[in-house]
Amino acid sequence: MRQDVSGRVESDQGVMTFWDHLDELRGSLIRMLVAAVLMAVVAFLLKEPLFNVVLAPSRDDFFVYRWMGAEPFDLQLINTGLTEQFMIHLRVAFAAGVLVASPYILYMLFRFVSPALYEEERRYGVRLTLAAYLMFLMGVVVDYLLVFPLTVRFLGTYQVSGDVSNMLTISSYVDTLLLMSLVFGILFEIPVLSWLLARFGMLRAEWMTRFRRHAIVAILIVAAVITPTADVFTLVVVSLPVWLLYEFSIIIVKRVEDATRSKPRRGEAS
Repeated sequence: MRQDVSGRVESDQGVMTFWDHLDELRGSLIRMLVAAVLMAVVAFLLKEPLFNVVLAPSRDDFFVYRWMGAEPFDLQLINTGLTEQFMIHLRVAFAAGVLVASPYILYMLFRFVSPALYEEERRYGVRLTLAAYLMFLMGVVVDYLLVFPLTVRFLGTYQVSGDVSNMLTISSYVDTLLLMSLVFGILFEIPVLSWLLARFGMLRAEWMTRFRRHAIVAILIVAAVITPTADVFTLVVVSLPVWLLYEFSIIIVKRVEDATRSKPRRGEAS
């Protein structure tokens, strides 16, 4: 970013003042909000297919259970509030709208920031943004296809006695799904963050390997804090993917270090 004494910022589009940037940011935020709301409206209107996807892990014919060869189970979802189902419909539709509109939202954010970046910074910015976005989506998918179904099946069918029936509220089900999807989307950013720190020389594979045991303990503690339930099964299910991400991050950091060492130093012949 190039800035003169008057506070004006020079970009590829010319000289822009601070207030010009604020006006451009406001326009970008409005367009992002409109895109998210439009997609949310579409998702709201597609209620049946939307909730077929959301409620699929609660049914014993979910394809993940069939692949696992799991025994059939019966999980009843109930509603306990007058406006609860309508508000859940709104929340799920908005979450789906933001997810669908997320590529456009990221594009608008990068479009706003990119004029202040140099060419090399833009290339790294594109790679970093795409990697972070794909890893977030991967975390959501892993939660929906593996972690959340296993959690629902185990906790939804667990009984301390045959005299006690399990009836799960739709609000608890949806809130747990949205929370765990968000948490896993964020946790899957660990390799991207590790790559970024390694690029700046703030993280080394040797350190990560040396403190692996400490990291495992920290992962268990974090998993215990972020999991919506307090059972050991969910703790293990949440901790295992995070530990695998940590091991994958060690490989990434090591490759960054190897690539840095292989680069010719300034002044040396290539």
